[in-house]
Amino acid sequence: MNRNQLETLLRQHHREVYLWARQCCGFDGEMAKDVVQVVYLKILEGQAKLNDDRNAKTWLFSIIRFTAIDELRKAGKWEILENEVEVAWEEAESDEVNYEALVRRLPKMQQEVMLMVFYHDMTLEQTAEVLQLHIGTVRTHYERGKKRLKEWIEKARIEK
Repeated sequence: MNRNQLETLLRQHHREVYLWARQCCGFDGEMAKDVVQVVYLKILEGQAKLNDDRNAKTWLFSIIRFTAIDELRKAGKWEILENEVEVAWEEAESDEVNYEALVRRLPKMQQEVMLMVFYHDMTLEQTAEVLQLHIGTVRTHYERGKKRLKEWIEKARIEK
């Protein structure tokens, strides 16, 4: 891939890149900007190379995810997934359901799978590739996440 093709790819996906970085950084916009900058530098310096143009978005999301994990570790904000506890229910003050808050309540892996599939239009196979998980594991997280979100949304609607 030459430099012009690379620039086109980065411009084409910049908005999604930032949103994914923000999601990987616990919705911290400033840290996400730093992660995007580091990722672009890695790519431009040749530390990360794309082998297959068909998987460009998947490749880009993988680099972002692992760079975000590194940055979170440096900042002391990374939690081990096994020790993760469910976030307490946060009531929305308005009459509408706060979907972002609901997604943030999911366990980390379910959250990542749901965000990639619903917000970034990735298939479960692409999601498995980015997360470096078996497709069956991704399907399990996807189904469990959907089930939880459905329950929470229905509960929120009944309470309103």
